[in-house]
Amino acid sequence: MQSSDTTINKADADRGVKNILSVNNIEVIYDHVILVLKGVSLNVPEGGIVAILGANGAGKTTTLKAISNLLGAERGEVTKGTIEFKGEQVQSLSPNQLVRRGCIQVMEGRHCFGHLSIEENLLTGAFTRKDGNKAIKQDMEMVYDYFPRLRERRASQAGYTSGGEQQMCAIGRALMSKPSMILLDEPSMGLAPQLVEEIFEIVKQLNRDTGVSFLLAEQNTNIALRYATYGYILESGRVVLDGTGEELRENSDVKEFYLGTGGEGRRSFRNVKHYKRRKRWLA
Repeated sequence: MQSSDTTINKADADRGVKNILSVNNIEVIYDHVILVLKGVSLNVPEGGIVAILGANGAGKTTTLKAISNLLGAERGEVTKGTIEFKGEQVQSLSPNQLVRRGCIQVMEGRHCFGHLSIEENLLTGAFTRKDGNKAIKQDMEMVYDYFPRLRERRASQAGYTSGGEQQMCAIGRALMSKPSMILLDEPSMGLAPQLVEEIFEIVKQLNRDTGVSFLLAEQNTNIALRYATYGYILESGRVVLDGTGEELRENSDVKEFYLGTGGEGRRSFRNVKHYKRRKRWLA
């Protein structure tokens, strides 16, 4: 029988989909002992918005860090499988090499440089570029057009701006690197619902206008599935369900376990027999 990652890639090929990112059956171990990801496979099509969903501790952030090669700072490593970006295996590249190729991560918690101004933060995103000051200034204006609040606060120290403004700054800083794909980790964390809506609308607009692909890890399943073209649900380091945003929104198990619109309380997918039959790793 074909492996799940081969099946997924073949299905995409049959639909004429070209993937900018393919994660194929990866395992991640921390401290040479702790197995965190167990055969995770996923694809991000060019120009798509894909969501990785799941509860805290499911492996969402680890998946993003495996792709962006940031695991080494936390004594983690990819011990099995491959990660392909634009058709090239990239798991052995350094994070800055990956940024130069067009893939950048916006970390959970925003991580702006608090002592720098908003504009200085944005300029740090262009550190790897070699196309000159004129192009950088043009992209700075583009960021300000998408985030007008940053234009108003451009001279303010980032540490004294609101959480929403810092999240906008972090996304804007990523855009300044001229990426083909942005890995966005928990963009809704700690933000008011109105701000979350605003940021996701901007992500959708950026995706539509510039063609930048997004892979976002998000606990807020409801809003993620409203904007994502495709989604993967992780539990305990495994992909347990995937589908288009519409398919997942209409799935009865997703409604019960993640959207809160059916059933009583929150249970694990693993306790549902008919769900077990759909698990890819048991296929």
